[in-house]
Amino acid sequence: MPFQSRMRPTEALIDLDVLAFNFNSSKQFIGSKLKYMAVVKADAYGHGAPECALRLEAEGVDWFGVAIPEEGVELRQAGVTRPILCLGSFWPGQEELIVEHHLTPVIFDEHIADLLNKYAASAGIDIDIHVKIDTGMGRVGVRYERAAEFAATLKRFENLHVNGLMTHFASAENPAEDAFTQQQVQRFNSVVEQFRDAGHSPEWVDLANSPGAIRYPDSRGNLIRLGGALYGLLDDILAPETKGPELKPVLSLRSEIAHIKQITAGKSLGYGRTFFTKRDSLIALVPVGYADGYPRNDSDRGHVCIKGHASPVVGRISMDWTLIDVTDIADAAVGDEVLLIGSSNGCSITAADIAKEIDTIGYEITCGISPRVPRIFKEK
Repeated sequence: MPFQSRMRPTEALIDLDVLAFNFNSSKQFIGSKLKYMAVVKADAYGHGAPECALRLEAEGVDWFGVAIPEEGVELRQAGVTRPILCLGSFWPGQEELIVEHHLTPVIFDEHIADLLNKYAASAGIDIDIHVKIDTGMGRVGVRYERAAEFAATLKRFENLHVNGLMTHFASAENPAEDAFTQQQVQRFNSVVEQFRDAGHSPEWVDLANSPGAIRYPDSRGNLIRLGGALYGLLDDILAPETKGPELKPVLSLRSEIAHIKQITAGKSLGYGRTFFTKRDSLIALVPVGYADGYPRNDSDRGHVCIKGHASPVVGRISMDWTLIDVTDIADAAVGDEVLLIGSSNGCSITAADIAKEIDTIGYEITCGISPRVPRIFKEK
């Protein structure tokens, strides 16, 4: 039978009630008296940043974290009112954008600090900033060895106010790296004292991402950055024995069978002829492909859920189509739901399951779901 829908049936379902559950579960486990930042960069890890942020704001989140100012502007235009921290700082020329949309930039570069200070001075305003310290990640941030020097430099910028200090853990999820994580905590605590000795009074002390906040109580400072925990994406991040909050996946990725073909034994399927049928087979065509973020590397190894059955992906995943062997589903039919991520009738596939098959992490799977896949938001 032909599709009844006027749209392609491939879509990502976002359960905002589950998002709220994950936030409150994390807060209960980590500490209800702390303040919380919801990291909604990369379109909320692929979940839809404006909608997720508005629900989390209603649940009492104190801050939002984005990667770039453009993401912060999107939140403001959606009606988000809570403070927004630009974790990746900003680019020269975006000073007005920062001020106009009431964004708080993370600073780790003297030149950028100078540009912002000059803009603030010309506008006759003071601007709050957070300073990122590299305590061992080796990525963005002022190296901890140079922290005292940078603190002294910032005192010259009279229109900037150091409102927060932050760092980022390299391996907080890994018990084998506990000693290094504790070293990062110690380095950061020392830097906080150096900034205070230089005359700064940071209100916010921010060390812990989701794994850090869960595994290291002494890393919690007074502002917790929750990212993966919010979206239920820690099952392939934290070690299985880790005690943590109850979390549930927020996102499901679904489509429908568009066509079913009978293919005799010994025939090749898909680009490159990577798969040959071993029997007379029923092959379902599903309108989803790597252009939608369903990873090509999962060809010939992944599976989907159809009517409670785990059905294998056969042949190469192409740009717009994926082939599924439904020979063992006697009543498989056009229009049947296909779950690529999600649970139904005892069959379950998580982003972490797909990630394990292609040697990555669940974050990359959800972040990779492309904009051409509509996000459908559900809440009571």
